[in-house]
Amino acid sequence: MTTLMALPIEEILASEDRPSPTDAHRIGNSRQGRDLLGHRLGEGQLQVSLIGGCHADEPVGPSMLARLAGWLQAQVADHPLLTSVTWSIVPHVNPDGAARNAAWTEVTEPLRDHLGEPDLGYELNRYLAAAVRELPGDDIEFGFPHDPEDREARPENRAVADFLRPQAPFHLHASFHGMGRAPGPWFLIEHDWATRTVALRDGLRSQVRRMGYRCFDIDRGGEKGFHRIDVGFSSRPDSRAMRAHFEQGGEPEVAALFRPSSMELVRGFGGDPLTFVSEMPLFLVPEEDLPIAPISATGAKDGFHAWLMKRTERDGWAAVRDELETLGVRPMPIRDQM
Repeated sequence: MTTLMALPIEEILASEDRPSPTDAHRIGNSRQGRDLLGHRLGEGQLQVSLIGGCHADEPVGPSMLARLAGWLQAQVADHPLLTSVTWSIVPHVNPDGAARNAAWTEVTEPLRDHLGEPDLGYELNRYLAAAVRELPGDDIEFGFPHDPEDREARPENRAVADFLRPQAPFHLHASFHGMGRAPGPWFLIEHDWATRTVALRDGLRSQVRRMGYRCFDIDRGGEKGFHRIDVGFSSRPDSRAMRAHFEQGGEPEVAALFRPSSMELVRGFGGDPLTFVSEMPLFLVPEEDLPIAPISATGAKDGFHAWLMKRTERDGWAAVRDELETLGVRPMPIRDQM
């Protein structure tokens, strides 16, 4: 019989703890020479791996994991979450990407979270103008080495793989992600665990409802490996499905750029870990959706970008923000995303 443990999430968020750099492992460098830090905490038999920041324009996962690592670090050695679990946490696997997105991630506006407490959210106009992310081939989530001898992967990916490998096999691996826009949170899980995660899914959906949100529910029909499991849950994609998608679309050169994801990496270490991806929307939109996405790598703007930029220049951001809110478009509070 498995004993389920719940993290005291409100306590973790309220503490604002950050891990001390002196207690972190420097696991490698980014392409531009920034330190990659990992945290090994606890000594339990349950092996848990958590990473964030694989996509440069998804800042909330790294913030959440930094708080979690700091909170765990502050607990007494015999705390149940340290005696039962060994945590391998890399809060931010992409510090270069974080630096490229600082123009919008470091600018927030005051909001209230679901409890009515003061919170912050990102500004849509700055996000649309400045958000950047890596294209296939540089995408860190789908850039992990095929094996320990694969030296062609990005240094960030090799460093994370080398940090995690000694702790394998894992029982759980989660990669914290985000979405530009959606009606609510979306969760991706290991397809083979669908029948074993009914209680987990029910619990997460209940938590989303208690917070006044609804899960994003979409059926992509297997595109890129996304198969709907039930409300708010889909199977996670893998590199094989990604390659097949682009090959079938007549883009074999793009298909060849996909390496294993972090989920495939951890499952490749052995065992039968549950792999999990959280997808938190930066901006909430109505069910009918609006075409909100960062400007493409080529700098091209779609009609929505052009409208928003023109209206903001004419009327000011405050007026445009109020208009968007009447349409049901608003930032999701950062604490609520965490």
